[in-house]
Amino acid sequence: MIKDYFPRNLLGRSLLIVVTPLIVLQLVSGYIFYESHWNHVKQQLALGLAGDVAVLIEAIRRFPDPENYQWILDAAKRSMEITASVEDGAILPNPMSNPTDVEGELRRALRDKVNKPAVVDARSLEGLVVIKVQLPEGVLTMVTPRHRLFSSTVYIFVLWTVGGALILLGVATIFMRNQVRPVQRLARVADAFGKGRDVPNFKPEGTREVRQAATAFIAMRARIVRQISQRTEMLAGVSHDLRTPLTRMKLQLAMMAEDDGVTALNEDVAEMERMLEGYLAFARGEGSENPEPRDVIALLGEAVRQARRKGGTVDLEAEGEFELPLRPSAFLRCITNLLDNAQRYATHVSVRAQKRARGIEVVIDDDGPGIPLDKREEVFKPFFRLEGSRNPVTGGVGLGLTIARDVVRGHGGDIFLGESPSGGLRVRLRLPL
Repeated sequence: MIKDYFPRNLLGRSLLIVVTPLIVLQLVSGYIFYESHWNHVKQQLALGLAGDVAVLIEAIRRFPDPENYQWILDAAKRSMEITASVEDGAILPNPMSNPTDVEGELRRALRDKVNKPAVVDARSLEGLVVIKVQLPEGVLTMVTPRHRLFSSTVYIFVLWTVGGALILLGVATIFMRNQVRPVQRLARVADAFGKGRDVPNFKPEGTREVRQAATAFIAMRARIVRQISQRTEMLAGVSHDLRTPLTRMKLQLAMMAEDDGVTALNEDVAEMERMLEGYLAFARGEGSENPEPRDVIALLGEAVRQARRKGGTVDLEAEGEFELPLRPSAFLRCITNLLDNAQRYATHVSVRAQKRARGIEVVIDDDGPGIPLDKREEVFKPFFRLEGSRNPVTGGVGLGLTIARDVVRGHGGDIFLGESPSGGLRVRLRLPL
């Protein structure tokens, strides 16, 4: 489609809006100039040269004696810039085929002014025009400079139009770049905020509409930060309120005689504590932690070392240093949750990190039972636990993948599930630069 050929950025489209009328104006002006003015000038120049040729022929006809004849030729060379000579008894050659514009125009002018057979050659001699006219006594050959058929206004017009267009384009580019810069800055700040990074010292600037958008973004950012802070404070209060009755229940159960009922109640209390801790960890989302440049490979190595201490085989494959603005504790929690989830159902886990064009990709493969295709999106829902292939007793409270996705998306990335070459589950994390 035609829109595929248009610039995709605001600066390019703005310049296109400015340049398109300018180009149309230049084309219209050029057409009018070349089709009317230049044709008229070219015609007048050809008629003027043809008139000089006619005067020269008439003077030779009226004063054929040698003394006057030579004076006429000298005067033509001196005053008309025409070097003339007569070849007695010669016959005019055939005219050249496919005449140029200059040759055609001069032929028509000679036909009107001289009314004798004539041949015009503007190509054989560089910078010169050769005119041959058949006279009764022979062929009159005249050579005149080519500039007699050209006007310098052509070059002046071209230089003026092209130069003026380039100057206007340069001024428009500088002006539009200054107008687009606040929009680009707003886009960078919004992108950084979406990746969970701090955006201090951002102030609205630019045109009124851009300032309105920037002000709306600042207000939105403040609301989001306030909402997260209020949620964290509320959950901290909920945590304190719920821990108190749970602690009393544990003390009362510890003082009771052990039997099947007490054992079951202790398990329920422990399950409630685990669910409470998991929910608080998910809802809190490490919101108080500030992003800082950290080496992704170092954090992956720390998470792999912790996983190895819990047993099982975990391989790490990565080279170089991949530094990104990260919340270290949150990212470590994310990788730990994924490795714990893989180790729970697999015997071998591999972690691979590689740099992409726009970020870093971390791939975790295991040889476990995997997750059915129709369940791969549902497992990210809070408290969702798979039955059958995932043990509901040892499988936690169903927040591991939810927390992992929340952390990754909080860094501006995303997480995807697929099938591992080992037959189990493949987890891919993509983190933008």
